[in-house]
Amino acid sequence: MPNIIRYYIHGVDWFNRKVGRFVMYGIFVMMGILLWSSFSKTFLTPSMWTLEMAQFAMVAYYVLGGPYSVQMGSNVRMDLFYGEWTLRQRAIVDAMTVFFLGFYLVILIHGAVGSSAYSLGHFGVEPYTFYKDLVMAYITGGKEAASEIIGYIERSPTAWRPVLWPIKLIMVFGFILMLLQAISELLKDIARIRGVDY
Repeated sequence: MPNIIRYYIHGVDWFNRKVGRFVMYGIFVMMGILLWSSFSKTFLTPSMWTLEMAQFAMVAYYVLGGPYSVQMGSNVRMDLFYGEWTLRQRAIVDAMTVFFLGFYLVILIHGAVGSSAYSLGHFGVEPYTFYKDLVMAYITGGKEAASEIIGYIERSPTAWRPVLWPIKLIMVFGFILMLLQAISELLKDIARIRGVDY
């Protein structure tokens, strides 16, 4: 196996492991938010922000922790036949099915990029051009130039009305990490099929 593939596998696995181990503590953030929600509803005036903040924390926890879960083999799979197969047979099936996951993730990334561009005020059909223009405006003119590219910022239609672009960008980042991890898993499966160390 070429060294560049080994570096890719180890680099992606290392990064997703670090992100996953950090995000793992997000469960305590969600617990804190929901405990505060229960406390404030019982003893104080109910907080408007707790439900949506718990949802945002759950999305970040799920999306950013997903690649680490795949890396550790902790994702849910049908184990009717899979558990009885040899390591090589599993690798063959995994190498074939990862293409379905990759296709799905590319569609998710494309949709998430469009949705995040919409949340920053881009109502056109070219979100990638919008991001290119936004980055170039920031590089050449700083915050002022970038703020001219950004349009009406999308907000949640609730009483709290938080802006939605941060969680949407987290989703884009998490889907990209998942795609990189899926490619890493494919390369590992190919190495297992060939009987090569990675």
